[in-house]
Amino acid sequence: MRSTGATGVFAQPWIWSYLGALLVWIASIIFTRGYGAGGMITAGLALAVFSVITGVAQMFVITLGPGNVDLSLPANIGLASAVAMKVMGGSDSMIAVGLLAALASGSGIGIANYLLIWLLRIPPIIATLSASFIIQSVGISYGRGLQVKPPPAFAEFTSKQIGGIPVLAIGTVIFTIGVGVLLHRTIYGRSVLAIGQNPRAAWLAGIAVERIRLATYVLSGALGGICGALLAGYFRGSSLEIGDEYLLTSIALVVIGGTSVSGGRANVAGLWGAGLFLVLLLTMLNTFGVSAGIRFVVTGLVIIGVIIAAGGQKAER
Repeated sequence: MRSTGATGVFAQPWIWSYLGALLVWIASIIFTRGYGAGGMITAGLALAVFSVITGVAQMFVITLGPGNVDLSLPANIGLASAVAMKVMGGSDSMIAVGLLAALASGSGIGIANYLLIWLLRIPPIIATLSASFIIQSVGISYGRGLQVKPPPAFAEFTSKQIGGIPVLAIGTVIFTIGVGVLLHRTIYGRSVLAIGQNPRAAWLAGIAVERIRLATYVLSGALGGICGALLAGYFRGSSLEIGDEYLLTSIALVVIGGTSVSGGRANVAGLWGAGLFLVLLLTMLNTFGVSAGIRFVVTGLVIIGVIIAAGGQKAER
């Protein structure tokens, strides 16, 4: 029989990320005796935006099937932040051009990743890791380690709020709704899911497997590029290390959000729950005065726990 009501909701693996975020928030406000509860939510939404964007990029790649992962995202983000800021040059009139430059930079990296995989026939994890070192070298040569400030209007936009809710968060929610439609209601999205379930069956069904893979790696690269530009605006300057934390974070969001690491099944709604959960968890640990090393250990244990839980649910099915 099909689960209904509350039972059906709690059967969804991604719902636990939202419950986890709620429990962490409650624990934090109990510890602080209610001080800064609203500010914590505002900050959580603002920081979760960047995690969700990178999570969407990683989700599409991982959904292609086992072994597919984009390890070049951090280097991509760092280079795109430098490209966007240098093109903008601190001028409000160059904001659109700078964003297009970041988009082009990320898309180019996506194409390069796919070519490494397709032409050299090496595993995606090796190809994208190798690409990240090349991208970092290019970034060092291009940015020369300088932090370029964003245009005033762009910096203001990335931190603007409406009723305590960041504008970027509102825009990203709309974006993720569009991603859900793309994934489940379009030929491209269904093709990604089909390839992740069985590449050979997808090819026999007439799906242009390699074309879809190319489009997916380009999409991942483009989202990394846009994220780099937005991060540079939010943190008031570009940096080649600005995307370092989003390698593990993007993969963690995919896992905690309910997307299958074996491919063929993706969940967009879970990314926001996972993003808020991780951001609020780190905020809580900071509030408790926990060291950086312990924070990494706790995050790792959470990811392992989610993978074990997901595996248990599959076994029951």
